[in-house]
Amino acid sequence: MVKRKTKFTCQECGYESAKWMGKCPGCNNWNTLVEELEVSKGRGQHIFKGVSQNGSKPVKITGIESQKEPRIPTSLKEFNRVLGGGIVPGSLVLVGGDPGIGKSTLLLQISAQLAEKEMPVLYISGEESPRQTKLRADRLGIHADSLYVLAETNLFDITSQIEQVRPAFVVIDSIQTIYKEEVTSAPGSVSQVRECTGELMRIAKTNNIPIFIVGHVTKEGSIAGPRLLEHMVDAVLYFEGERHHTYRILRGVKNRFGSTNEMGIFEMKEEGLREVLNPSEIFLEERTRGAAGSTVVASMEGTRPVLVEIQALISPTSFGNPRRMATGLDHNRVSLLMAVLEKRVGLMLQNQDAYLKVAGGVKLDEPAVDLAVAISIASSYRDRPTKPDDIFIGEVGLTGEIRRVSRIEQRIQEAAKLGFNRVICPKNNLDGWTAPKNIQVIGVSTVQEALDIGVEA
Repeated sequence: MVKRKTKFTCQECGYESAKWMGKCPGCNNWNTLVEELEVSKGRGQHIFKGVSQNGSKPVKITGIESQKEPRIPTSLKEFNRVLGGGIVPGSLVLVGGDPGIGKSTLLLQISAQLAEKEMPVLYISGEESPRQTKLRADRLGIHADSLYVLAETNLFDITSQIEQVRPAFVVIDSIQTIYKEEVTSAPGSVSQVRECTGELMRIAKTNNIPIFIVGHVTKEGSIAGPRLLEHMVDAVLYFEGERHHTYRILRGVKNRFGSTNEMGIFEMKEEGLREVLNPSEIFLEERTRGAAGSTVVASMEGTRPVLVEIQALISPTSFGNPRRMATGLDHNRVSLLMAVLEKRVGLMLQNQDAYLKVAGGVKLDEPAVDLAVAISIASSYRDRPTKPDDIFIGEVGLTGEIRRVSRIEQRIQEAAKLGFNRVICPKNNLDGWTAPKNIQVIGVSTVQEALDIGVEA
């Protein structure tokens, strides 16, 4: 008898070994290697027609006809923005997020919108029965005849139903529940996720069907399973937000057909997710005017300027080492800016606790928010408020200089549209364009100049 070959696969990173080891050499985690049967890498049989059995041949790149990829737009403009204009046919998209954040609700709404356009849509749920999916659809007010629901976890049965229905859009909820019979490991393991995703990718590419798959996340917030899963798909979308707050943020971490800097904002209502077309007003509607430690910055999220509030609380420490806590900002960046304020401006912050937060749950990672963070820290330390109609934009260097930022025109136009009267920005950004008439633009070259203008001594 032929001996069946086995291998040991890490359930965290996908590292493969011929023998068991207590510690994985790939990710340095303990007791993550699991014994699995090795799957033969034969050619196999294609389920769908139109696939060459003899293999494809290389062609010259100059002989390939270039054309703009058509997209399928949805009724949610924020969703279209994150994807780069709409759903690309034949694309494989991974959607991740915390449990209960609204991933299934978002995809069910998208499925219903496409089904209302007389497009056959197949919604495959491995976690809910068709009756449970129907209850959620009734709550969302979904009544589309072209929307088909399938409760199945066997990949072979799923591919058979896709072949029969021939949908224009497919949702897999979730990939961790799907299994392939040829793979002996349990559903959700590295081997099952890798093989199932590879089969779904072949279906999407050969039949030009867009497939959206839902992925679970770990405690650290990353998508569960091997990192190979994110490399296989065309786009990776993260659905962020607090379950106890109504606002949700959809970000594109990877996108082969568009920008990865775009952000879509939704509000969770009883009847489903509703898009927020003007997020700046939402983030600033509860702002306390005239409070020390509060500043407003115009940040760019892809092609969209967003005005958000940065809050800082500086208080004397009760311990030997002062605390530095930041929500929505890079902790190391905050420590760097506090060191610049102490060295270049003379603020004694070494015995002060610092707590910083970006209101609204937004995460800011661009350098243009440096000046607003520094101003908010100085405002709270001096207990002097900034003017409520001021906007602060600029990157802060280690020598205390204010460096230029990108897209200053769009940032200032957004500030003027929301009624702000004054913008403090880098001096080098003032050349080559004309500011709006209803807003005053002041250029500064150092942090000290910005503090003299924006915060009272």
